[in-house]
Amino acid sequence: MTGPPLLSLRGISKRFGAVQALQDVDLELRRGEVVALLGDNGAGKSTLIKVIAGVDPADKGVIEWEGQVVHIRTPRIAQRLGIATVYQNLALCNYLDVAENLFLGRERRCPGARGRLFRLMDKDGMRREALQQLDALGIRVPDVRAPVASLSAGQRQTVAISRALLGRPKVVLLDEPTAALGVSQAGHVLDLVDELREQDIGVILISHNLGDVKAVADEAAVLRLGRNNGLFHVPTTPQERIFSSIIGVTSNNRS
Repeated sequence: MTGPPLLSLRGISKRFGAVQALQDVDLELRRGEVVALLGDNGAGKSTLIKVIAGVDPADKGVIEWEGQVVHIRTPRIAQRLGIATVYQNLALCNYLDVAENLFLGRERRCPGARGRLFRLMDKDGMRREALQQLDALGIRVPDVRAPVASLSAGQRQTVAISRALLGRPKVVLLDEPTAALGVSQAGHVLDLVDELREQDIGVILISHNLGDVKAVADEAAVLRLGRNNGLFHVPTTPQERIFSSIIGVTSNNRS
């Protein structure tokens, strides 16, 4: 592919006290590409996601966005660039409805004096837009007025992803999106990842499930003990080879 990557990280390092969480990590992501970020517990996956999201800025290294060096020091900077993050805990409010969760922190006020003077929320407008957003992504929920607590785990995950897309991001970071989901529910989430690719959105996917990785990822970047330990083209690489890199049988392979 021609042109610079959408997101490029070079030499990223991060230390927490005596713990070197990341050491000289490189990663690239292009538009419409799904990169799986793999590694055992403690490999540095979540730390790298937080570096990209601006939660824990890197101590060293260079981040480029569309070919230009950027400094992502806060989540707000990441969001302004076009980076959205869906964490494993989803950060949904159980007793707000689906539409209210989608617009949490971006609530729309009623037009005219009702919104300007009385600060009333445009609940009907938010529900209409929420329904359009969910329909566009092929997400089915019983009712956008239903409390999130009443949804299945898979539906809650898709609502969290849909909320991240309201800001029209160019990159979506997904932290274990199919963890604790059944086969059918996980399938719906993976279909949504495919839909993000079709919309030319770059996706970084943390997962421990190599089956999910094989199903949706283009590339697999393996971290081990905070360092790069392999980059693999998923469709042509045997699953066993990727697994060997995760557990440290092989190291720093490029396939």
